Amino acid sequence: MVKLYVEGGGDAAALKTACREGFSSFLEKAGLKGHMPRIVACGGREDAFDSFCTALKNGEPALLLVDSEAPVAVASQPGDNPNKWLPWQHLRQRKGDEWEKPDGAKDLQCHLMTQCMESWLLADRGTLKSFFGQGFKDNQLPATANSVESVAKQQIYQSLAAATRDCKTKAQYGKGEHSFKLLALIDPAKVTDASPWARRFVDELKAVMGA
Repeated sequence: MVKLYVEGGGDAAALKTACREGFSSFLEKAGLKGHMPRIVACGGREDAFDSFCTALKNGEPALLLVDSEAPVAVASQPGDNPNKWLPWQHLRQRKGDEWEKPDGAKDLQCHLMTQCMESWLLADRGTLKSFFGQGFKDNQLPATANSVESVAKQQIYQSLAAATRDCKTKAQYGKGEHSFKLLALIDPAKVTDASPWARRFVDELKAVMGA
């Protein structure tokens, strides 16, 4: 069984369950229904990395999915062929990670949500609007002309908070309360159209799972 180690879910069991369910719904809609990996919500990124490394040492088929946290440098994303991108190089060079590529790991086993999972939410503003309902201000979100991958993580959080501050039926956006519910609802096709790294992830997962 292929395991997908995902950053997300925090320390609480209920949030880890919500994380697994959110990713399951997203991936099933992306075309993996009946060909799903086992999704492991790891909480923090260090835990996800450590769990992935342990799986590799044990000879288990595994993939890693973490936030890029920062823009991916051109040197780590050379050209238009995602099979030649270098996510391990990005993670080694990013201050705060500085992870060494594990022995035996391939770059196609490592996937980045750029710059964070909420980047994916920006790709489907219609779902955000219908979820939050009356009082949602989509003009507070980053301009649609901007690539979702170019928007800084902190800017995404601030814009979601501003867009939902005056909603009548939902609380202001909170990562724990809303992120995985929204992940389950958004359209994967819109996400992969807007995010080349998301497309790389879904395409590779389909190839690995035979979907």
